[in-house]
Amino acid sequence: MNNNQQNISPKPYEIVPFPKEKPQLKKPAGQHKYSADRVHGCLSLNLTVETALHVATGIVVMGKDIGQNGISLIKEMMQSDGKKLLIPGSSLKGVVRSVYEAITNSTLAVVTKKYKNKIPREHLPCQNKNRLCPASRVFNDLCPASRVFGALDWQGLIQFTDAECVEVANSVGFMPSLYRPRPDERKKYFNPPGRKFYYHAQQAIDAGKQQGIPVQQAGKKVLFTTKLRFKNLTLAELGTLLVILGQDTKNPLALKVGGGKPIGMGTMTTEVTELDKYEAMKSRYLTYNSSDEPMIGQDLDKYMQKAIKAAHQELIHAEQLQQVQKILQYPTNREAPRGLY
Repeated sequence: MNNNQQNISPKPYEIVPFPKEKPQLKKPAGQHKYSADRVHGCLSLNLTVETALHVATGIVVMGKDIGQNGISLIKEMMQSDGKKLLIPGSSLKGVVRSVYEAITNSTLAVVTKKYKNKIPREHLPCQNKNRLCPASRVFNDLCPASRVFGALDWQGLIQFTDAECVEVANSVGFMPSLYRPRPDERKKYFNPPGRKFYYHAQQAIDAGKQQGIPVQQAGKKVLFTTKLRFKNLTLAELGTLLVILGQDTKNPLALKVGGGKPIGMGTMTTEVTELDKYEAMKSRYLTYNSSDEPMIGQDLDKYMQKAIKAAHQELIHAEQLQQVQKILQYPTNREAPRGLY
């Protein structure tokens, strides 16, 4: 064994294999009406940055344009008109969906043609078999995640608004060069096939100004707010979302958002501050002011635990949750790799 091999750190990720059971396919609820036997509403969320966060826009700007005069070029994040950092709602939705797919034994959302033959057929993305006929866009067989988040030719039941930083908190970090994924060179990706999740770490690695890539970022303990709007969910589906958002005390999870995941970046914890649960939908649309009061405090906690219990009983795959929780549990004592991994 040479010195380079001795200095290689453990991989900062793990592959969670697909369950042996096939996903349970059912007809989705749809969006054509609010069903009386389902749940509709809006969750207000606080997202706290635990390790440095960078969600790239793909644009490099001059440092002076974002108030960093000592740095020539910086990879930027999205910002509001008030210069507050933003996390796109689509980024949050993708992060939550990946965990939802895993713990409910669902199909993948997207698979590239190159690896399609390496994925079990039952875990390939859900598709509308009648999509060639515009008048026949009716699904009778969607997996649990696709029923909530959507599939090709089928709109989902939830929406994340862009998360906005509560204050102007503009800092710069220096991200080391990262390695690309190597599924063709690592048998573990497909033997057995599964989903890839990155571990959380105590803190992110910063390579320093001399060696790192300057990135605009949100530092530790910076707070973002967002809303999760939903309609036609079952109580178990809502409970599964709450588990992923870290509201199950027996399975503490944190989100992994943005770039730099291998070096510990992007860990965020979630607090549900209120639930605006829409009850009388008819009267809600016939009056200017809704009489529904948002659920907060003990009432909110009691309702969330009820939903989480339903999720464990009806939807969550216990073995899959256990494997994912070992990777995404937070707090953690794990350290991010400094160098080769």
